[in-house]
Amino acid sequence: MADGPNLFLDAVVLLGGATIAAPLFKKIKLGTVLGYLAVGVVLGPVLNFITQGKEVLHVAELGVVLLLFIVGLELKPSRLWEMRREIFGLGAAQVVLSGIVLTLVARYTYFSWNAAIVVGFGLALSSTAFALQLLEDSNEDRLPHGKKAFSILLFQDLAIAPLLVAVPLLAAGNFDMSGDNLTPIAVAVGCLIALLFAGRYVLNPLFGIIADTGAREAMIAAALFIVIGAAMLMQYAGLSMAMGAFIAGVMLAESSYRHELEADIEPFRGILLGLFFVAVGLAVDLRIVWDNLVLILGLVPAIMALKAGLIYGLCRIFGSDHNDSIRVAFVLPQHGEFAFVLFSAAVGVSLLTPQESSFLIAGVTLSMAFTPLSVKLGGLFLKGDAAESMTEDFEGAGAEVMMIGFSRLGQIAAQALLAGGCDVTVLDNSAERIRQARRFGFRIYFGDGTRLDVLRAAGVERARIIAVCTREIHTTDHIVEMLSREYPKAKLYVRSYDRGHALELLERPGVWQIRETFESALVMGRALLEGAGLTREEAAEIVKDVRHRDRERLKMQLKDGLLAGGEMMHSAPVPEPLVQPRHTGTAIGDETKHVLDD
Repeated sequence: MADGPNLFLDAVVLLGGATIAAPLFKKIKLGTVLGYLAVGVVLGPVLNFITQGKEVLHVAELGVVLLLFIVGLELKPSRLWEMRREIFGLGAAQVVLSGIVLTLVARYTYFSWNAAIVVGFGLALSSTAFALQLLEDSNEDRLPHGKKAFSILLFQDLAIAPLLVAVPLLAAGNFDMSGDNLTPIAVAVGCLIALLFAGRYVLNPLFGIIADTGAREAMIAAALFIVIGAAMLMQYAGLSMAMGAFIAGVMLAESSYRHELEADIEPFRGILLGLFFVAVGLAVDLRIVWDNLVLILGLVPAIMALKAGLIYGLCRIFGSDHNDSIRVAFVLPQHGEFAFVLFSAAVGVSLLTPQESSFLIAGVTLSMAFTPLSVKLGGLFLKGDAAESMTEDFEGAGAEVMMIGFSRLGQIAAQALLAGGCDVTVLDNSAERIRQARRFGFRIYFGDGTRLDVLRAAGVERARIIAVCTREIHTTDHIVEMLSREYPKAKLYVRSYDRGHALELLERPGVWQIRETFESALVMGRALLEGAGLTREEAAEIVKDVRHRDRERLKMQLKDGLLAGGEMMHSAPVPEPLVQPRHTGTAIGDETKHVLDD
């Protein structure tokens, strides 16, 4: 990128291109990632408007760093320990097996043994940025296959350190473990211990001091300082910057400042990660691609298919079903950004030539571009019901208010609770609703609200108030009966279906109910009255009277035991309306056979 005023011009063009391409590509269901890549390719190698893509990529790598920090914030150390089988089992198996197989392919196609090891294990690594962004865009990051994909990516981030250490050893042609060669390992361990110590004993007090001052900009600066500082420390240790940011995030996962940190970092993460994808497109060398077009177009899909097959087989071995294994395999077949670092290091020690490195990097870049298409292709291999399922994971559940069922009524009620500062745990059994709700910040969990063990796992015993917002009458009745029996002191607020259902619920002590469409119908009635020529005050008085009389009728019907499937005749005189209608027709409140119902 140019210096001076041209720097701002380049920035404006990049931002403008991203603003147009990202929504456009998402609209045509190709994903924002491919849109960012297209912007980079057009502005860089095609139009030659921005020529220094590598410099942009260097800055944009901060997007990957911030992404891993936010991922770490959502993973408590205890949760990370629970994932150890996937990380150190499935993740390690993927790196080792894919590395060995791709090493053999590289050796028997072109490269020497030492170079083939670097090439094979470099191509075995997937793109953390691409894979996590695609999973996040489709709200699949918390689904079982999303968690497995993340576990593999996390181990790959760990694997970059020993691979970088191995490059000079392979170039030297021996694996002499002398003091000089052990020094980088000692430095890495020391830096890791220092980061863990700082995360445990320094970061929380630091943020506490800054928060007491009330300087919000200082909190943002401190958050960026922690993330970038941890990343640079790990880079100095020979590990990846992304790994340092991830560890910092995990160390702060249980902090009371976690949500504020995430809110502060998120805007920087979004724009820099988008810039990273643009920079990958800028760095494409079209000359090399064109000169080797047939070879690259043949090798890249073939190697991606081979890698996907290996990942699928390992997922099956580690207990995943067919559909989850397919999803993981088709989201991780690309090669990753760490290949750029590894191949550049190999050129520096003459293990690879600059031409070989450029050819490999072109293949890596194209594999990234093919990833959104790979994900779509994977859908063709799903069996049976392709709808995603979720596991019952109640990490962090438990609040003063529990909502069972995230129906339309529940969604609106939850917004009011959150706006009022109430902590709400929502339980629903629809994977699609959960994915949509999480995009808007609701703390929602997958689970069957009709099961007592699930409710207990979700923290029902800590709830002072329980809102039952399920749609089916029999489901609602089952939950209310169970909660009334097990937690007789709990306050139950229940969505009722119709008048008959409302009367049944009101017979239970401690239950508050509302018919699902009653209040909205009154609002519409008021609007109709105003449309018919009544003043706002007259319409409001009539609606107030209707609401009052309805409440009184419910009390009367409960007292007299008059229940006939929701339809009954008023058994008492109905008061005259407060305002006489101006038009002909039956007056509101006439003693006729009618029911104010849903």
